[in-house]
Amino acid sequence: MIDIHCHILPSIDDGAKSVEDSLTMAREASKEGIRKIIATPHLNNQYDNRKEMIISKVEELNQALQGAGIDVTILPGQEPRIYGEILEDIEKNEIQTLNNSQYIFIEFPSNHVPRYTEKLLFDLQVKGLTPIIVHPERNSELIERPEVLYNLVEKGALTQVTASSLCGYFGKKIKNFSIQLLEANLTHFIASDAHNIVNRSFKMEEAFHLIDSKFGSDYVYLFQENAELLIAGKNVMKEMPVSIKRKKKFLLF
Repeated sequence: MIDIHCHILPSIDDGAKSVEDSLTMAREASKEGIRKIIATPHLNNQYDNRKEMIISKVEELNQALQGAGIDVTILPGQEPRIYGEILEDIEKNEIQTLNNSQYIFIEFPSNHVPRYTEKLLFDLQVKGLTPIIVHPERNSELIERPEVLYNLVEKGALTQVTASSLCGYFGKKIKNFSIQLLEANLTHFIASDAHNIVNRSFKMEEAFHLIDSKFGSDYVYLFQENAELLIAGKNVMKEMPVSIKRKKKFLLF
């Protein structure tokens, strides 16, 4: 199994605090059957993790994993919070795509989708990159206005739902919206977004059990195969997206 979203690199963001934490996370991932992890440290106003440093940290952690005899391989990635100058930073070679593929993570603020989003995602695609919107199920505007996400996916963006969201660890509302995203073919990857093993762990095995029971083994295959295709830089499998119908609110008089 491959986890394409994880904060396992030590002491550079709000994930693993030390190499020992990283090794502990890798051992937990291995128990769930995860053999490859894309390390995706934050790039935002708080954490300035650029490509060169990420590659160096990935090499160091892989050496530590080999030394500890842990059968998990770390691949380079990054989780940039959406910002207007990202195209310029791509030109400067400061943005790390997922395992050096054409796929690039884009994180939204938790409470809204910036007005320039559609244009920026279009511009990324013009450059030959495929944006993957991370954890859309935790964005309050998308929960209230799922048509915004539908529009972005219809125009070529992909999305990644967090395993813990699907399993209910972020609450019932986020779990229900995660399920709606799967039902509407509005997501293409399941990943952990793990930060530690205490309150932000992997939950990948649990999520795939849930998907298997609710949607069937074809969905499990689709998500696991897409992770394989992503790290190989190949086109992922996509089903035709459908819009999520918002429930009408009835006023009682």
